Amino acid sequence: MHVDIITPDSILFSGEAKLVQLPGTDGSFEILDRHAPIISTLGKGRIKVIDRSDKTEYIDIKSGVLEMNKNKAIILAEQ
Repeated sequence: MHVDIITPDSILFSGEAKLVQLPGTDGSFEILDRHAPIISTLGKGRIKVIDRSDKTEYIDIKSGVLEMNKNKAIILAEQ
């Protein structure tokens, strides 16, 4: 799946990923390749991204919103 993690100031991540773990406002959850469409609010926490080459990246956020549709995840975040 293609993942974009964007703040008002910059693009924190843009690329292909196998897994994204997110701090939802009601608890942590993961999305995988071909996940069903979803829109969710995000709370304070850490986003974990595992890319296609199994490299893991962590990004701390204060809040945000996720939209997953047609195998593309867009995360609008505040840091």
